[in-house]
Amino acid sequence: VQLQASGGGLVQAGGSLRLSCGTSVNTSDYYAIGWFRQAPGKEREGVSCMGWGGRYYSDSVQGRFTISRDNAKNTVYLQMDSLKPEDTAVYYCAALARYRSGGPCNYLIMDYWGKGTQVTVSS
Repeated sequence: VQLQASGGGLVQAGGSLRLSCGTSVNTSDYYAIGWFRQAPGKEREGVSCMGWGGRYYSDSVQGRFTISRDNAKNTVYLQMDSLKPEDTAVYYCAALARYRSGGPCNYLIMDYWGKGTQVTVSS
């Protein structure tokens, strides 16, 4: 199983970016898939995930970020709007093969990880 995140970059506050996560299998084959981020000196955190019967967004991104998928392309997206400097982090996509307690969108229980993509939001 391979996950590949892309789409990061440098953007001004208020701007938008769309991250893509390509997978080696159909995204629907996973129990859950989503996006996580880690800022310097901070713990990794769940940003948005699909699974556990729905879509999850962290409080800090609710209303600004949207997760979606294209099964034909084996790709999951994270549309990030109204970006803030505090959104600056390395963003990772990760997947969970089968249900595991501890969710939703808990980085500690995810099975597969892609390499991160840097998102930098300037003020």
